[in-house]
Amino acid sequence: MSRFTNRTRLLALCLGLAAIPSLNTPAQARHRHTQAAPPTTVSAVCDNKDFLAKQQAFENGAPRADAAVHICGTVLAFAKDAKKTRSGLHGYFYVTVAPNISIRIVTNLDEMHTPAWPWVAKGDQVDIVGRYYYDSPRQQGVDWTHRGTGRSWSIPGYVTVNGTRYD
Repeated sequence: MSRFTNRTRLLALCLGLAAIPSLNTPAQARHRHTQAAPPTTVSAVCDNKDFLAKQQAFENGAPRADAAVHICGTVLAFAKDAKKTRSGLHGYFYVTVAPNISIRIVTNLDEMHTPAWPWVAKGDQVDIVGRYYYDSPRQQGVDWTHRGTGRSWSIPGYVTVNGTRYD
């Protein structure tokens, strides 16, 4: 009889937990962006105001989705060494896009036609087309700065440094 009572209690507990809405929704990955259709166009000219508006919207709580950007500015700093990640060898640098505002640029060196890293220097003038991602105020940047496209991103990117274009 006690086995029957224990099973009944267990069933009641499970049914009670099933009634809690948050336990019935599937778990979601951290840093998951809105599943909107990816953009298909980007400005033909540098548009830092558009970038800053997107950044501000994300900081104010707008749904996070990858955004196509065309930004320009001055190289503030760069990582001396390239870093190997799951998706290849990457070079990193920061660009000032407005007074006191800079953004991290991620370049996939395996996908780009470039000289050996680093091919940017502090003070270089750059023009960049890529995908802006925003995970948090401290985790954001522009990647997909190479010519390749894929299922999840259809806009070829590039980085122009002092008039020399790398894609």
